[in-house]
Amino acid sequence: MKAKDFFTKEQEQIIVAAVKQAELNTSGEIRVHIENRCKNDVLDCAAFWFEKLGMHKTELRNGVLFYLAIQDKKFAIIGDVGINIKLNSDFWNEIKEQMKESFRKGLFTEGLSEGIITAGEQLKKHFPHQVDDINELNDDISFS
Repeated sequence: MKAKDFFTKEQEQIIVAAVKQAELNTSGEIRVHIENRCKNDVLDCAAFWFEKLGMHKTELRNGVLFYLAIQDKKFAIIGDVGINIKLNSDFWNEIKEQMKESFRKGLFTEGLSEGIITAGEQLKKHFPHQVDDINELNDDISFS
């Protein structure tokens, strides 16, 4: 199965809706990237796509990437430097564990959406949504 075909169009819409909902709470920018394989360390793959998608270019350096390599059954969540200096080091691991439970049950759409919503709620504490906030990054899922 190709990355682009992993989720149905309806499931993709649910995930994008979760991104939009999460971003209503925060000035943080959330993206999802899915590819087939990650031949290296999953954090290295995620960091590559974080930069390739221009996520490091947000004004407050508050981008978050949910990265999945579906054939290798790997995933990671990484945040930009603006987030990482304000949140405790277990923040991403807590969300990852929550998602992993859903993934084990085959609930990929639900697990990913819940992780995204949780990230938005937590980011709200340090990066609340601003009246003049603009959407700096595309909300659509990217694939490679």
